[in-house]
Amino acid sequence: MANRLLKVSSLATAVLASSGFYLYSSHLDLSDLSVIRFGRAVATTAVISYDYLTAFRHVENGTDEYWHLKSKVHRRSAERLRDLCCANRGTFIKVGQHLGALDYLLPEEYTSTLKVLHSRAPESSMEEIQQVIREDLGKELSELFLSFEEKPQGAASLAQVHKAVLHDGKTVAVKIQHPKVQKQSANDILVMEVLLKAVHWLFPDFALMWLVEEAKKNMPLELDFLNEGRNAEKVADMLAHFHFLKIPMIHWNLSTKRILTMEFADGGQVNDRDYMQTHGINVNEISENLGKMYSEMIFVHGFVHCDPHPGNVLVRKCPQTKKNEVVLLDHGLYQVLQPDFRLNYCQLWQALIKGDMSGVERYSRRLGAGDLYPLFACVLTARSWKAVNAGISSVPVTRSEDIEIRTNAGLYLPQISDLLNRVPRQMLLLLKTNDLLRGIETTLQTRASSSSFINMSRCCIRAIARHKRTKTQSRRRRVQITLAESLSLWKLYMYELFLWLKGSMTILIPHLLLCHS
Repeated sequence: MANRLLKVSSLATAVLASSGFYLYSSHLDLSDLSVIRFGRAVATTAVISYDYLTAFRHVENGTDEYWHLKSKVHRRSAERLRDLCCANRGTFIKVGQHLGALDYLLPEEYTSTLKVLHSRAPESSMEEIQQVIREDLGKELSELFLSFEEKPQGAASLAQVHKAVLHDGKTVAVKIQHPKVQKQSANDILVMEVLLKAVHWLFPDFALMWLVEEAKKNMPLELDFLNEGRNAEKVADMLAHFHFLKIPMIHWNLSTKRILTMEFADGGQVNDRDYMQTHGINVNEISENLGKMYSEMIFVHGFVHCDPHPGNVLVRKCPQTKKNEVVLLDHGLYQVLQPDFRLNYCQLWQALIKGDMSGVERYSRRLGAGDLYPLFACVLTARSWKAVNAGISSVPVTRSEDIEIRTNAGLYLPQISDLLNRVPRQMLLLLKTNDLLRGIETTLQTRASSSSFINMSRCCIRAIARHKRTKTQSRRRRVQITLAESLSLWKLYMYELFLWLKGSMTILIPHLLLCHS
């Protein structure tokens, strides 16, 4: 028996030693092993779940002590989740970034903690970058580029971008996928699915399976950089009439599924007010132009760039014209809106702007909200029900209203989760996009400006008229639709002119009185 134990222990020692030597010699990071990543995710989920199950045992629900303790539990749970995302990287960071944008769903402790993931993405080593280029393009760096900066311009959850110069002297940005993300993403999503089901079993009100379904659908698209290049060219052609918009040109001969080479475009992030002030860039003009291009994408074309976080939207003075320019980057994630969905969405926003409550109910129900249409309107606009009733274009956003919205996000979590499981999948990315744009407007202090509602209304009018024209064979009817469209757009223009004159007089009259005195 002793001899058998000695043999077993010797064999185990040999296996462990050889495994250790293999891991060391192959420079394999333990974090890349599925069992380690799975174990880390299970442990974090178990700790967070146990905390929520036990923390409130001796505290009366609804008391000040209860709310204070709940905030502390939210905060430490969010920090554990953030640390998990940073440790497992890749898909975990991507999903964590998405959660950080869900201001309408998650408590502030979660969103503020997870937002830092945009600046906590990992970097691949230069050896790994060279290996991807060697495998995909079949050449060494020196054969493809005159120079190649080793320090990346930026690193994201799925890739990092390096500045380089081609042999013809053109400066380019080379986006290179982290080499392990492709292999790990499917397993990571499966792990998230299993754990979210377990959490839902423990806490029935917690229903975020839609998040996993979205990741399953979108991750393969985001990992295909040729798809990203095609999206970039499509939206550049679609919005070519916006001369303020810059979309870098793709170098197809140096692009693959894991490498995207494009024209280099620099600038400051769209939420950097100091950069804009230093470079003489008008904040209101940038905010208005951002609203114009997104209204056009959503309401008119139904082809929507769904990742407008500040790192993907740059602002600058155009080197040639010296005019303000918006540079739109990262075209991996787009949502294609079906025509019926897009038209109902147009009409819903028109009703929300006007305060037409029967229209709000009608079009919210058509979009799947059912009896939860009041909650849907509040989630969509990030406004209180009182503001929605009055018409969101006529009631300014206040700090107290923002606090009310954040408080209600925690109180109505089960209903919001139910709502998100009801609405069409197209709506989920639109809600994320709305939140990211709203965050930019909040930083720029241009939220709920009249110009944004005017641009939205203008695009809605055009989209609805275009749809009506496609549904009729009568030439006379098409002329009537076009005349009605022109009249509505003219009224909108006159209203815009009235607001401009009113604003000008507000500035001019005090100035004249000062001069006269």
